[in-house]
Amino acid sequence: MTVPRLLGSFAPGTAPAPANPLLVLLPSLGTTTALWDGVVGALRADRRTAALRILRIDLPGHGASPAAAASFTIADLAAAVLAVVDEAGGGVFHVAGVSLGGAVGLELAVTQPDRVQGLVMSCSGARIGTPESWAARAASVRSSGTASLVTGSAERWFAPGFLDREPGGPGARALGALVDVDDESYACCAEALGGFDRSHDLAGVRVPTLALSGEHDAVTTPASMQDLADDIPGARHVALDGASHLAVLEEPEAVAELLAEHLEAVERATEASGARDRGMRVRRSVLGDAHVDRAIAATTPETAAFQDFLTRSAWGEVWDRPGLTRRERSIATLASLTTGGHEREIAMHVRAALRNGLTREEISEVLLHTALYAGLPAANSAFAIAREVFADADAAAAPSPDTND
Repeated sequence: MTVPRLLGSFAPGTAPAPANPLLVLLPSLGTTTALWDGVVGALRADRRTAALRILRIDLPGHGASPAAAASFTIADLAAAVLAVVDEAGGGVFHVAGVSLGGAVGLELAVTQPDRVQGLVMSCSGARIGTPESWAARAASVRSSGTASLVTGSAERWFAPGFLDREPGGPGARALGALVDVDDESYACCAEALGGFDRSHDLAGVRVPTLALSGEHDAVTTPASMQDLADDIPGARHVALDGASHLAVLEEPEAVAELLAEHLEAVERATEASGARDRGMRVRRSVLGDAHVDRAIAATTPETAAFQDFLTRSAWGEVWDRPGLTRRERSIATLASLTTGGHEREIAMHVRAALRNGLTREEISEVLLHTALYAGLPAANSAFAIAREVFADADAAAAPSPDTND
């Protein structure tokens, strides 16, 4: 087995920037990246996805990719796709694939969860067909060529009447491209599918997943795609009416809309997760591990959303902004809490101010200054709370009595 060399095409988007999300599109066995033409056009016309960087990659011996020099596995194809992604700038990415392309996307989601942000599997599966059926397909192509598959592919790929409605259209062009696929490369792809089975790994997939099926698909049926979605935590399945195995070609606008919704949801979740991670780091740095651990341990189903909001918004967004130092934020916080009479919070933030580098004298100056505007009673209460915090700190720092006396 060897990792094949793959090629494709890259479109930077209407507002090119490395920070823009990257979408990798993979075709099905016997097709090229032209399979995605209609979807890409619709994505480019959508303001939500116009800035996407889009990378389309051909399978071995298909389209732009050179013919395979040796046999390979789905894992090898995934490694080859990752190599192309790295050549295009690397980083994290979304991946959408049809049939074989979807299997490669699933392999990436299983083995590269830190790289794959979102997964879309169209008319695919964790296991497609049987090893025997794919071995027979490979043998047939080696003896008769891919041209012998055109009639059968027309029946499998498209819903009844689709080719008649669009003579000479994208369906006919896809069948024409099938004839040009390298026979041995096609056979190797078929054998790779025969050896692919990730059905026992689905419960561990943590990549947000969208499963698409075609109403008339007899290969990867809507029922099988629903089963796939049921086995992947949090996955969603959508069946496209009037489509078959190449649903992305038959219903490009519907697929583009579903892709845009999925990518938008994933990006929002990713941003929230990043803010949550940043917030937890800042929260622990300012308040201390012991305090945060107690707060987390005390979380109930009723307060969980509030704790998440606190971590993301207060600590991950406001406290992490570069406009003020931590010392300055502690000063502003103590003044605000004193003014508002929020005595339950003052002790916590006196301790936080000490952690952020303020001295006791500086904390006293803050409270003295606040007294001018918040009033003497409020400042008096804050001073009393600060004295208790200082006393507790002194007691904790005092050496323990000598037990040998």
